[in-house]
Amino acid sequence: PASRKTPPADKKSFTAARRGTETILVVDDEEVVAKVCKEMLESLGYHVYLAGSGQEALAVYMEKCRKIDLIILDMILPGISGSDTYDRLREINPEVKVLLSSGYSVEGQATKILERGCQGFIQKPVRMNSLAQKVREILEPS
Repeated sequence: PASRKTPPADKKSFTAARRGTETILVVDDEEVVAKVCKEMLESLGYHVYLAGSGQEALAVYMEKCRKIDLIILDMILPGISGSDTYDRLREINPEVKVLLSSGYSVEGQATKILERGCQGFIQKPVRMNSLAQKVREILEPS
């Protein structure tokens, strides 16, 4: 009988093409989520900054915008919302690349932000292979 189990993927070959050296700002108020995302990205070769709020994200981006290639932005943040943070980032740099992140579906607020030019959406909990693929899709559009 055929097994229903999926054979384990060869992580090395699967993620090899999705590695990078760019710098990413992860914006998430859940410290554990932010740290796990940072660890995943660093294991793929990226340099990572963390911000725990929209306000902090704007401050980090203002200081390091020339170094930051992509922002992974949580939708639900204390203080300034993910939506408002996105708009303010676009005021600083209209070409900013942003990947929205949320535990909610892409419907609603996320769709509105995507319509305003945001490059992508990833649903939490984030899996390493999905994250690696989405990041490369945004950093290397075809």
